Amino acid sequence: MTARLAGKTAIITGAARGLGRASAQAFAREGADLVLIDVARDLPGVPYPLGSRSQLEHTAELCRDSGVSVLVKEADVRDLLELEDAVSTAVDRFGRVDVLVNNAGIAAPSGKTAHEIDENEWQLMLDVDLSGAWRAIRAVGKLMVEQRSGSIVNIASTAGLVGYRHFAGYVAAKHGLVGLTKAVALDYAPRQVRVNALCPGSVRDDAQVEGRMLAEIARSLDVPVGTHEEAFLLSQPMNALIEPDAVASAAVWLASDESRQVTGSVLTVDGGFTTR
Repeated sequence: MTARLAGKTAIITGAARGLGRASAQAFAREGADLVLIDVARDLPGVPYPLGSRSQLEHTAELCRDSGVSVLVKEADVRDLLELEDAVSTAVDRFGRVDVLVNNAGIAAPSGKTAHEIDENEWQLMLDVDLSGAWRAIRAVGKLMVEQRSGSIVNIASTAGLVGYRHFAGYVAAKHGLVGLTKAVALDYAPRQVRVNALCPGSVRDDAQVEGRMLAEIARSLDVPVGTHEEAFLLSQPMNALIEPDAVASAAVWLASDESRQVTGSVLTVDGGFTTR
C-alpha cells in the first residue's frame, strides 16, 4: 500500500461487483476509508441480475482486509433521498467526503434499433446511467464546495464518445454523462472541486470482481456468451480486453492529489479503441 489516498473518504456507487468492486479494492489499498453503495437488488426492466447484498458485503470485507474503515449502504441512484442519507451517514462517521466515484449503471435494456425502444426502457436507462450520477453529485456537491476540495470521478464509457449500433439509450446516457462532467467541472472549479470522466472500453468480466457487463452486452447483441470475448477482441487495437484494475488505477489517480490540476477531462482506458 502506497497510501496515496490516506486520510480521504470516498463514496463509490455500484460497488457490489465489477468496476465498483475493483475501484473499491484499489482505493482501500491506497488507504481511503470507504462508503460503498449499491442498489443490492434486481430492478424491474433490467433483464439481468444486478449486484446483491451479499456481493456488496463481500466487497466491503475485501476492502477491510487492507485495514481501512468501510460503511455499506443500500441505495438506489434513482432516489435522491437515499443518496442524501448515504452522504449524511458518511459525514457522521468520517466527518467529510473527499471523493465520489459515480460507477452505478446498467447496460440493458438494449439491443434494439431506436424506434423499437419503448418509453419505459428509455427512461430507465437515462434515470440510472445519467440522472443517477447527477443525483449523487447533487447529494455531495454542496459539502465539497463548502470544504473547498473534492474529486468526482464519473465512470462513463467509450459509448460516451462514439456511437454503437442498437444501444441508443446507453450511448445517449453516456454522452450525457460526459457533458455533465464538463459542465459541473466548470461550476465547481472556483471552489477547487474537480470533476472528471473515465471512459473504459470493453472490460473483461473478471471472476475476482464478479463482473458480467461484457457478457450482458454480448447477450443484447445476440453474440454467443462463451465466445463473446473473442468477438470483442477483433476490434481492440492492443489485442486485449481492458482489465478492471486498469480502470480502477485510473480512478485512483483522478481521486488523488497527483491530479490536483486536472478537471473537466475525459480519460479513456480503451487500449486505443477511440483513437481510430
